[in-house]
Amino acid sequence: MSGVRHIPVMMREVVDALQPRDGGRYLDGTFGAGGYTTAMLDRADCQVIAIDRDPDAIAAGRAMAERYAPRLRLIEGRFGDMAELLSAEGVEDVDGVALDLGVSSMQFDQADRGFSFRASGPLDMRMEKNGQSAADLVNDADEAELADIIWRYGEERRSRRVARNIVEARRAKRIESTGELAEIVRRAVGPQGRDESDPATRTFQALRIAVNDELGELERGLAAAEQVLSPGGRLAVVSFHSLEDRAVKEFVRARAGRTPGPSRHAPPGAAARAATLRDLSRKPLLPSDEEVAGNPRARSARLRIAEKIGAGDRA
Repeated sequence: MSGVRHIPVMMREVVDALQPRDGGRYLDGTFGAGGYTTAMLDRADCQVIAIDRDPDAIAAGRAMAERYAPRLRLIEGRFGDMAELLSAEGVEDVDGVALDLGVSSMQFDQADRGFSFRASGPLDMRMEKNGQSAADLVNDADEAELADIIWRYGEERRSRRVARNIVEARRAKRIESTGELAEIVRRAVGPQGRDESDPATRTFQALRIAVNDELGELERGLAAAEQVLSPGGRLAVVSFHSLEDRAVKEFVRARAGRTPGPSRHAPPGAAARAATLRDLSRKPLLPSDEEVAGNPRARSARLRIAEKIGAGDRA
C-alpha cells in the first residue's frame, strides 16, 4: 500500500465533533490509512482502538501502532461487530466513535483490488479479500437479481438494460476485469452530459455495496455504536452517497425520538421508544470549498453527529 496517498475527508470536522480529551478512549471503526486515528491521538493524550475489515489496512498500520504504543490498538474485523470486538479486548465503552463509510482511497486506487474502472484490474471489490467477488456476482447472478442490485444500490435508471447487456456479454465469455465490465455498462447506459460522472459509476457502486453488504454493515454498526458509547459520547459518521446518508439520518432521528407517533394499529398501551441519542446535526455538515478543491473525492461527503444521552438527560 506504499505510495498511495490517502486524504481523510472532513478530518478536522470529525475530530472537532468527537472532542478527544486526555484520558478518553475512542473508536475509529474504519481505520483505513489511520487519518482520523492519528488526528485524535495528536489532539489529546487519549487511547484509540481502530478497526478495519481489510487485512492490508491492518498490516500497513502496524508501524503506526508501534509509534503510538500503548495508546493505539488495531483490530482486524468489521465495525458492525465493534461491541464483541471491544469486549474481547476487555473494553466496555468508549467516549467517541468515528465511521468513514464506503471504500477507502487506498482500495480505490489499487487496480488489483477491482474497485475502480479507471485502471483495468481483476473484478474483485472484496474489502476482506474473501467470499463472493464482484466477478462471481456478475457472472453467476440471474438477470433479474442483477437488475435489482444495480437499481437498489446504484439508483441506475437503466438497470434492466445494464443487466441484460451483462448477461448477453457473459454468454460469450466470463467477465473477469473492471475494464470489460465498464465498457459493457457504458454501452448500455449511453453517453452522459459533460458534468456527469462516468456511466459505469452507479453500477460499480451497486456491485461493491452488494459484495460487501455495506448497508447491512452500516445498520449493524450504528446500533453497535449506540451500545458502546458512554453517556455524553459522540458518534461522527461521514457518508458519500444518498443511501448511506439516509440510513444514518433515519437511525439518529429514530434514536432521538423524532419519528412519527405510534400507529393507530399498534397494540394498546404501546409506548414510544425513549430517546437514547441527541441529534447534533439536523442537517449534515458539508466539506468546505477549499477541501473539495484540494480533494475532489470530498465533494459528496456528508457528516452527521450524535451524542449518547445519559440517565436523566433530555434529548
